Amino acid sequence: MNLPKRLFPGRACALLAVWALATVPWLVPTAWSQSNPPGTAQVVRLQAAELSTVWTYPERTAPAQVLARNESRLAAEVSGTLLRWKADVGATVRRGAVLAQIDPTDYELALQRAQAAQASARARLKLAEAQLQRSRELVAQGFFSQEALAVRETEVALARADNDAADAQRSTAQRQLDKTLLRAPFDGSVVQRLAQTGEAVAPGSLLYVLAESGYAEVSAALSAADAASLRGGRDWRFEPQDTAERLPLVLLRIAPTLDAAARTQSARLGFGASPGATPPPGTLGTLRWTESQPHIPAALVVRRQGKLGVFLDDAGVARFTPLPNAQEARAVPTRLPGNARIIVQGQATLQDGQALR
Repeated sequence: MNLPKRLFPGRACALLAVWALATVPWLVPTAWSQSNPPGTAQVVRLQAAELSTVWTYPERTAPAQVLARNESRLAAEVSGTLLRWKADVGATVRRGAVLAQIDPTDYELALQRAQAAQASARARLKLAEAQLQRSRELVAQGFFSQEALAVRETEVALARADNDAADAQRSTAQRQLDKTLLRAPFDGSVVQRLAQTGEAVAPGSLLYVLAESGYAEVSAALSAADAASLRGGRDWRFEPQDTAERLPLVLLRIAPTLDAAARTQSARLGFGASPGATPPPGTLGTLRWTESQPHIPAALVVRRQGKLGVFLDDAGVARFTPLPNAQEARAVPTRLPGNARIIVQGQATLQDGQALR
């Protein structure tokens, strides 16, 4: 149909054409078609940054528990009847405090016998030494033979040996008597009491379980990879369960062998210079530490030809750099220099060797 020209003046037609080109992108020639004739490499507009400005130091965590440095199972060392116990479960005791007493009567009598034997041995030794001295004087005067003097010297040597044996016997009896008192080997708290008044006990009978106070350690079971990360990490902290408190730690040791069943390594950490502020033994919580090796964020890692890696800006050209041991959706440890320029935007569609601008 032919419309009158007066309905579409020339200026209105020009405006309509400009509007169509502006609102329909496919009608506009692209920068690619203008600047890159067919057969040339595509120019990609991307964003790069120095690696040191984007890498991170991830925080690692592992379940952990506070353990007493010593938790001793204290047993009777002599047999007898338990007369009394002095500390119950939960009690705090000082080193050397008496926890329980076994009837000492038989051991007191044994000590008395040993003391009597010791006194007798000393008297015999004193007499033998006096006789030896007199014999030496008589030999000098010519009234005693050398053979008789040798007999006296032998008698003194035997008396000294008997005296030494009597001294040892007395010390043994005294030690057995001392063992009738069960004493705390360190400052601590009573975890368990098995001592019962009037009960007959024998050597090895368990009477108390005592946990040392003031020197607790944090224990954690780690995989081999986490153990290596902990050893090379920094800023170790313990966060008790249900609290926001984070207590600084020092790394003490990591077991060099794996647990055969769990395939884990045991790590122990201490509370450093303030052991008095440590949580009580048995406290559950989380061990936290910071990786000392920088990591590339997972968002910058892409896959090319079956390998995971990143794109670096190599003098205006994109170079794909594989990252050994990289895993999907996880930050990757790196030893690339901090001044390397890494592509941080648009790397998803980038190909190795493309020009950058």
